[in-house]
Amino acid sequence: MKHILFILITFLLVNNAFAQQESDISKSVANKFQEKYNTNDYDGIYSMFANEMKNFMPHEKTLAFLRGLKSEAGNIKTKSFVKYEQANVALYKTNFERIVVALYISVDENSNINGLMVKPFEEEQLPKLTRNISKLRLPFNEEWTVLWGGDTKELNYHTIDKAQKNAFDFIINDQQGNSYKNDGKSNEDFYAFGKQLIAPTDGEIMLVVDGIKDNKPGIPNPLYVPGNTVIIKTKNNEYLFLAHFKQNSIVVKQGQQIKQGDLLGLCGNSGNSTEPHLHFHIQNVEDMNKATGAKSYFENILVSGELKKDYSPVKTEKVKNK
Repeated sequence: MKHILFILITFLLVNNAFAQQESDISKSVANKFQEKYNTNDYDGIYSMFANEMKNFMPHEKTLAFLRGLKSEAGNIKTKSFVKYEQANVALYKTNFERIVVALYISVDENSNINGLMVKPFEEEQLPKLTRNISKLRLPFNEEWTVLWGGDTKELNYHTIDKAQKNAFDFIINDQQGNSYKNDGKSNEDFYAFGKQLIAPTDGEIMLVVDGIKDNKPGIPNPLYVPGNTVIIKTKNNEYLFLAHFKQNSIVVKQGQQIKQGDLLGLCGNSGNSTEPHLHFHIQNVEDMNKATGAKSYFENILVSGELKKDYSPVKTEKVKNK
């Protein structure tokens, strides 16, 4: 991508206070840009420009720019909103046929494009996220126990992993502290197996994996570590990662809009898991190989019967939604 360091128009910025949720206007303009670009409707893109943009990029210069972009990068396959750099300057991670780029589109108050830039996408452009913004419920009913959770390696072995550093593993224990009845040789012996798992908040289902067999207790499957999985994207661009569902139990579909408390599926023992449990964490992007984990705080939960607000539980605590 030697030649695709194209244009940066002087964006019309008001201030540095801006939301990290994609606005309806930005979304509409970006979608129209993609549609017109992929159909070679370069005149249509030019018609979307504000007057100052047309002055900076006259008609023939705009056509040359877009044709050059198409020649080097191909069509746009997918794009995803990352963040606002400033005011109305939206950054999209954009997958063209031959390269991944950072596409910046600035929109004025009349929904016209007044700034446009294309350059190679760099990982540091990924959004920062240290804790949840969305209000969360625990992703289950009844009282569960935090098997792993907290900020130190002693409390939470996940801390060594960048994406999972603030993850939880949840199980169900009886009054004797056991997570199973009988001899624990079958998944059905475990109290968590088959329990309903619910959406912690509103969002869109970004990924569903549902065909992986449940393990025999004590024998993990390291080939696909998360096992049966659901990833939810919130309106605040948080990616909620829930793993180890029971095979063929997930009832939501990719692209579906869900509400807090909606049923997702049943707890299982799939993936790199030695017993039925739920793995839950939040990350800043969908791809766990590129993500950074964020800490989860739950709005109102009971911890060993005591009400806690905006609380992140730790290992051994028994937790339940209020």
